[in-house]
Amino acid sequence: MSSPATGLPTADGPGSVAGAPNLPDGFTTTFTSRYIDTGELRQHVVTGGEGPPLLLVHGWPQTWYAWRLVMPALARDFSVVAPDQRGTGLSGKPPGGYDTATLAADLVALMDALGHQRFAVAGHDTGMWIGYALAADHPDRVACLAVAETPLPGVSPSPPLFASAHLNDRLWHFAFNRLAEVNEQLVAGREDVYFGWQFASKAAKELPGYAVRHYVDTLASGTEALHGSFAIYRALDITIAQNQQRRDRRLRMPVLAIGGAESLGDQVAATMKLAADDVQALAIRGCGHHPAEETPEATLTALTAFLAPYRDGSAAGHNPGPPAAGSSSGRGMAG
Repeated sequence: MSSPATGLPTADGPGSVAGAPNLPDGFTTTFTSRYIDTGELRQHVVTGGEGPPLLLVHGWPQTWYAWRLVMPALARDFSVVAPDQRGTGLSGKPPGGYDTATLAADLVALMDALGHQRFAVAGHDTGMWIGYALAADHPDRVACLAVAETPLPGVSPSPPLFASAHLNDRLWHFAFNRLAEVNEQLVAGREDVYFGWQFASKAAKELPGYAVRHYVDTLASGTEALHGSFAIYRALDITIAQNQQRRDRRLRMPVLAIGGAESLGDQVAATMKLAADDVQALAIRGCGHHPAEETPEATLTALTAFLAPYRDGSAAGHNPGPPAAGSSSGRGMAG
């Protein structure tokens, strides 16, 4: 089946706009799920809205669905593009290609296929890793960059092996996810335990049960889905080496660094200042690791203000406001 407006294959079933649970009112009239073949990879992407293009890059262990609460309002001013990354959701799950240079190139190819030459990017969690690679490797394509809630491997200082219990709770999955096989063997059939704990332990405001169930069911849908979820971590040796080289090519475009005041706080901005010249900091009060789902109104307000110059055709940045009171350091790393 194809979309009449584009001729591109539409997607349906679980994981698509047609099959996702509890979407905001009117979502399905604005947004469409499509498959786009970009060389070796078939990508699932949700698109809708009018205006300059805005690419939304989800984090781990999520899909495009993580952006659902802010997408309708963003679509009033932007052509919103929310893909499933390589290895996740309904996109292809090849065995390799999970370093951030390749993942960024996937999204450049996607935007090429959609006819978007220059665009804004917002990335959360591992989507911040990919967003940074996009901006550093393809600076002529990225007008401005908003990122949220993770350390940046190869840029952020590496935490000690014997960290505090609080920091260990935030970071132990990095090492676990990088393992070659035993992680999949331990998690298979227990996806609700492992991924459910990740969502519960990192949110200051509990995510809805239907959303967590949607993510867990997606990850439990087959061995390729579980493998794909770990693959970006298994490629960290390559990504770290790439990021160490990227640091020599500092970002010149405006960057908005968002932290949850109950999670990373202004540590996101401190990280991005190691790699970018024009960094605006925002810590969202009462928010943990998932700004777009825990505090969608505050996240939308910040993104709208930051993106206004881009929307209006201006090259200048815009400050979304000072960090939330009492949130200068945040609670600790997540990602």
